[in-house]
This record gives sequence, structure tokens and C-alpha cells, in this order.
Amino acid sequence: MNPHWLGLPGQGTAMVGIVLASHSAKLADGVAELASQMAGPDVALVAAGGLDQPGRPLGTDAALIADAIDRAWGDDGVLVLMDLGSAVLSAELAVELLPDERRSKVLLCEAPLVEGAVAAAVAARLGEPLSAVAAEARGGLAGKAAQLGTASSLPPAAAAALAEPAKPEADGTVELRLVIRNPLGLHARPAARFVQTAGRFDATTTAENLTMHTGPASARSLNGVATLGVLQGHEILVRASGRQAEQVLRALRDLAERNFDEPAAAGTIPAQSIPAQSTPAGTAAEVTGPPGAGAVLSGIGASPGIATGDAVHLRSARIVVPREPAADATAELARLDAALAATEREVRAARDRVASRPDRSYEAAIFDAHLLFLADEALLAPARRRIKEGANAADAWDTAVTEAAAAWRQLTDPYQRERVRDLEGIRSQVLTALLGTAREPGALRERPARTGIIVAAELTPADTASLDPAAVSGIATAYGGPASHAAILARALGIPAVLGLGPAVLSIPEGTPLLLDGRSGTLMVAPARADLATARQKAAHAARAADSASRLAAEPAVTVDGTRIEVAANAGSADDVRRAVAAGADGIGLLRTEFVFLTAASMPTEDEQAAVYADIAEILRDRPLIIRTLDVGADKPLPYLLRDAEPNPALGQRGIRLGLAMPGLLRAQVRAILRVAARHPVKLMFPMVTTADEVRAALDIVGDARRSLAAAGVLVPAEGAMETGIMIEVPAAALCAPGLADAVDFFSVGTNDLTQYTMAVDRELASVAGLGDAIHPAVLALIGRAAAAAAAAGRWTGVCGELAADPLAVPLLLGLGVRELSVNAGAVAAVKAAVRATDLAAARELARQAVGLPSAESVRELVRRAAGTG
Repeated sequence: MNPHWLGLPGQGTAMVGIVLASHSAKLADGVAELASQMAGPDVALVAAGGLDQPGRPLGTDAALIADAIDRAWGDDGVLVLMDLGSAVLSAELAVELLPDERRSKVLLCEAPLVEGAVAAAVAARLGEPLSAVAAEARGGLAGKAAQLGTASSLPPAAAAALAEPAKPEADGTVELRLVIRNPLGLHARPAARFVQTAGRFDATTTAENLTMHTGPASARSLNGVATLGVLQGHEILVRASGRQAEQVLRALRDLAERNFDEPAAAGTIPAQSIPAQSTPAGTAAEVTGPPGAGAVLSGIGASPGIATGDAVHLRSARIVVPREPAADATAELARLDAALAATEREVRAARDRVASRPDRSYEAAIFDAHLLFLADEALLAPARRRIKEGANAADAWDTAVTEAAAAWRQLTDPYQRERVRDLEGIRSQVLTALLGTAREPGALRERPARTGIIVAAELTPADTASLDPAAVSGIATAYGGPASHAAILARALGIPAVLGLGPAVLSIPEGTPLLLDGRSGTLMVAPARADLATARQKAAHAARAADSASRLAAEPAVTVDGTRIEVAANAGSADDVRRAVAAGADGIGLLRTEFVFLTAASMPTEDEQAAVYADIAEILRDRPLIIRTLDVGADKPLPYLLRDAEPNPALGQRGIRLGLAMPGLLRAQVRAILRVAARHPVKLMFPMVTTADEVRAALDIVGDARRSLAAAGVLVPAEGAMETGIMIEVPAAALCAPGLADAVDFFSVGTNDLTQYTMAVDRELASVAGLGDAIHPAVLALIGRAAAAAAAAGRWTGVCGELAADPLAVPLLLGLGVRELSVNAGAVAAVKAAVRATDLAAARELARQAVGLPSAESVRELVRRAAGTG
């Protein structure tokens, strides 16, 4: 590869250069040949197609495009034309790799690749400036359209290219383009914030999804914005006109830069996720005979915990919407307004109930979207129009909501389709206010003396928020999924819940004793007394143990025989770090730096990264901080760094593999970490390491970065002062650990991926999820091998995967030689308690026996017996 791709000076010409970026090397070469035939050999036309690998396979390569930009460099700049998809993102990354003085003279153009290249090449040959060459490229389809007589039917983007670009329209309309970074796109909460922000300004504002060609829709309409189907990585076009047009675009841009105020972990749902069942609103589910005593129904574990209690049905009265016309439109409009106001009071009360609980402002914001539904002109305008045409208020409202819900159901994203449930919940609330229907027999808060398990077809967020955890021990529903807002609120309220149990749950008689396990997703009907007694004892014991552990959470975790074990926390944001400190964590054993990149509109600079890491180190107040370098790839793409599709992303270019493939990206992050490590107890860790060659290459980058910073007068840690480690996630790394231990200061075992690769199990696939148990003897054997190799070399080993947070596994891990455990903040207290109950000599014998067992379940049984709980 030409070394100039990193930004070393190219030859330079007296005209604009052109780069052609395509997934296909043959296509890029062919277009370059065609354009050169049209314009002559003097124009610098450089093809950048395919991947920089033998045979130039299909794909796009940022480094290859950057090299092409350098070879096409002209004094008047370079125009880059791209075919589609990741070619655009790779081109954007290529520009980021250029020196600052060159970036401003590179223009990425949306023109058609073939026709645009020909038109641009001719303009460049005539000596036109970059802007004129780009304009010619954008108009490349004009000749073809005119010849075919279809100029009037040009696609909007092509038609717009024929006009003067980037100028405000005569009526003062201004535009803004945004790439959405949220993991779940503009789902209910960010869409609500978008609408709320647009509604604060005196401007007419619309939004359009350029990626999916949907819209435009009013930016003041939640339904309008949500049904654009905006997902992560989609580009939207916002147009505004009016007195505060520029202000509203600035506010929306700032909102997007803040990631729509979404927390880093927003949008995550339990790993046990199966497609949610649904039933049309207002219809009865088909019910067979009731399940017998001892029957176990399986559903989706939506909120963990064990619950016992009698079945208490929460049924909605069947809503029959009258279709008769009304004689007095004014009276019907007043009825609708009164019902909307009453529903608004209910929603605000539900919001306040959730917000009053500690650290639940995010969950409470669910109701902001509901409040916007009640003021959404996309619902109110058609409802009021129908009333004026003679419909009664209930009929008009029901029809308006039904039509809006149909648009939501057309969305391709299952999470966004799930929001139909919220809309239908608001539909029912308003109809209830209009028609006087209500829940039967009433919420449990009306009968606080009884403790029971709510049984329902579904729960709306308002239903869930109204439940009193002191009176409701659990929730069991026939329908719904783990991404539903009812599930989110159940977790926030600490109520165990199992959803998607199917219609059979609705046939369970009122008052039937139930045993619900919100972690495994099961509901036992009429359990035997022994089962109930055992469950109650376990729940009571768990509550007492949790209370005791929380009181000692900030104290050191020391084993029975006096060995201190560091119990740190995993974090993916500054807020996570604050929670970890409050939970008593000894430090941060894994800082997932992906959040820095996911919340940035473009590749974060070294200075930007250093500022974030320094802020986190300050929060920790001299507690240790292990920073893991970027762990993304085809399985976890960045919006501006999407990779070409891989047949099996888990086995593709991710973690350190991607970092070494893009050394400029890795070098910037390492430099930022070194700058912070000069003043704080920071350790550096590389993910997804497989071979010793990868370790050597990564450490070379660290050494180069340290020397270059020192040469520039930047304070860095002394040689050897900053510990550097690797993650053991690949079986090959565990098996070859003796050859890796000498090169690094520590190992950190990522049991999630190690289990996936060892057991050949896709951890997201429910049908084989049972095989992916990290406590399996094969996984334990690999952990033990790595820990033994580290100890022999005088190094230490930690575990930062989910297994570390399982108190049952703690003695096994310590017995295998692990001396640091990094867990989610909520598990710190329980894990420290498990450490304090462990004797290392007994733990070593326990681990020795476990490795020789045939299955994960046999290991769990061994540990239960050893603890006296089997």
C-alpha cells in the first residue's frame, strides 16, 4: 500500500482530483476507465474499490480510500464519489485520517457514481473549482433524463442537484442533516425529546428519513416522527422556516449531539428475549382449560426475583365504541377535551409515582411520550375533524388512534413496533374516560391487605406504575415482551415479572396460589406446600443476605484465610462509574470505551477522549481504573464506522483485530489513555486477543505513543509504571496463556465470549442458550489454565464477565487462582459477601473437583452442596 494514505504529501496537480469508492474493484476501475476516456488522461481519476486483500474481494476500505485521495490530490482539492452503504462511511473515516489542512479540501459527493464521475471528470479537465465540479457531478443524470423525457420525475436528490446547493430558500427555509446514533433509533423517548424541542420554537419544522425515504413529517408530531422508522445510522433531514428557524435547528443539533439525553445503557433488554406475542386491542384471547396443579408455564423473564401469592386478575372491561353519529359537535369536542385532560392527569400521576423512586428519572420519562400523544395534532386533528363531520367523540378518537397505530405496525424494527402498545394504552385510557369503563375488579392498591400476583392479558405503563410493590408480589401476563415499557417499569419498581406466558395464564382461577420466577421466566400453578415454603424461605433469606451485604459493601472483601480480593465494577459511562462508587466498588475493572465513540457524531479526537477518561478518573478519587480499548466490529458497529457484512461477525474483525487494522484509530486512543495515566492509577487493556503477535504489535503502538508524547513535552507514565493487560476471551489465548503472560502485566477473563467460543453457542439464540453456561467445566478449565500461567509469571488474573457476578461461582473462581472480580454495580455487595465466606484452601479443592465434572448443572450442584444449600 502507498504510505501516503496517512497524509504524507502527494504530488499535487493544477486541477481537482477525483476518487471513485465502490464495493467492487472491477466497478471502480471500469468507471475510472470510462470517465478517463471522456475527459482525457490529465484528470487524476483514482479507483478505490473492494478490500485491500488478495483478489480485492467485495467491500470498502477506509485506508484504501485515503490512499486514493492522496494519489488524486490536486491543488483545487479532491472530489470523492461513492456507490452506497458502507462506502459512504468508509469515505468519511478516510477523510478523518487526513491532516487538518487537507480535510477542508476534500468533498464527499452524493452524486451517482457512473454519470457523476463522467460529468465531474469533464468539469475538472476544464479547470473548474471543486464546488463547480461537484455541481456537475450532482447533475450527472440530467442529460439521461432529458433524453428519455423524464426530467420531471427525477428522484428528489437528483432534481435538487440541478439547483444552486446549500442556499436558504426564498421563504427562509433552512436545513439540517443528522445521523442518528441511538442504539434503538428514534424510539419513544428520544422521539419525544425531539418533538418537545421542536415545539419550543416559533418555526414550522419537518423531518424526513433520507435513508428509508420516508416523510416528511411534522417535527411537532410524535406519531409523525416515530413512524419515520429512524434507526441507528439513519440520516434525517430537518427543515425549518419561520422566525426561529435557525434556533430550532441549533437546538435539535445540540439534542442529537447529547444522544437525545439517552443513558449509555438505554435500550438494553434481557438476554432471554423471544418474539413478543400480541393480541389485537379490545379482543378476547382464545382460552383453553385452566392448567392443573403443579403445571409450569414458560414465558419471558422480564424482571428478576421470586414471587409467591394468589392470582389476582386485572381485567379490562370490554370497550364497545359507539358508532352512532352525534347531533352536537360542540358538545362532543368538549367531551373529548375533558377526557384528554383527565387522562393527562392520570399519566402525570403515574409519572410522579415512578419519578419519586431513587434514580428512576429515566423510567419516568417513558410517560413523556404518552403526554405527547395526548397533545399530538396527528391524532387530535383527524379526531376533531371527524367530530365536526358528525362522529361522536369516542368513535372519532378510536378511529384516529387506529389509523396511527396501523402506521406504527408498518415499521420494520421490532422495538419500535412495540411502541404500538403505548399508543393503544393511551387509546384505552381516553376511551375509558369518555365511556366510563374501568378495570375489573380494580388495582391491588385498593386492597392493600392482600398480596398477590397480578394476572392480565397485558399491562400498560400506567397500569404498571399504579401497582404498589407492597401489595403486588409479581406480574404474570399472557402477552408482551421484554422491550415493553411495562417490563421496564416492572424492573424499575422491583416487581418480579414474567411476560408472554400465553392465553393459558388467563384461565387460571382467581385466588389460585402461584409461584413466579422472574429470572427463569416460569410460573408454577398451585404449587405444593413444600414448593411454596422453599420459595418463601429462599426469598426471605435472599432479602436478609442482600441487606447484610449492602451494609458492608464499601468494606474490603477478604477471604476467611485473610486474602484480599479486589471487587471492582464494569462501567460503560460516567454515570455507571458514579453508581459503582456509590455501590462500594474498589475501582473500575472494565471501562468499556465504546460509549465515547457511540455518543460522538464523528471519530472522537485524542483530546476529546483524554477529557472523558480524565473526568472518570476524577470521579474514582484514586481508585484503580482499567480502560479497555475500543471493542467494536461488524457485530457492534459505530454509526460512522460501519463495516461490511460478515457471515459470522463474532468470528470477524473486532476488538484488537480492528485496532491493528486501523492503527491510527488505536494510536489516538492509546495516547489519550497514556496522558490520563500520567496523573491517575490507570491500567490499559486490549480486547479479543488471540495471538502473541497481536500482543507485540499492540505493545509496539503503546511504546511509540509514549515516546512521541514525551518528545512533544507531554507528561506520560514512566516505562513500566502503567500496567498493560489483555482480555482472555478466545480459547486459543487461554490455551497459549504461558506464552502471553510474560509480555503483559495481567489477564482479565471475559467469560461471556469465552463461553460462547468454547461451547460453540450463539449467546443471543434462545434455542441453544442452555448450553452457554459459563460455569461449565470446560470454561472453568480454561480460566484455571490462564490463571495458573499468569501466577507462574508473577502476574494476576481477574474476571470481568457475567460469571464474576454470580455468588455461586465466586469460590470456584478464587479456587482457580482469580484475584480480581469486576461486576455490575448492583452485584458488588453480594460478590463481596461471597468472597468473605470463602476459604481459599477449600475453594481450590472445590475448583479441582468442578473441572472434572461432566456438566454445568453438576458443577452447580457441587457448589450448592459445599455451601449447604443443595
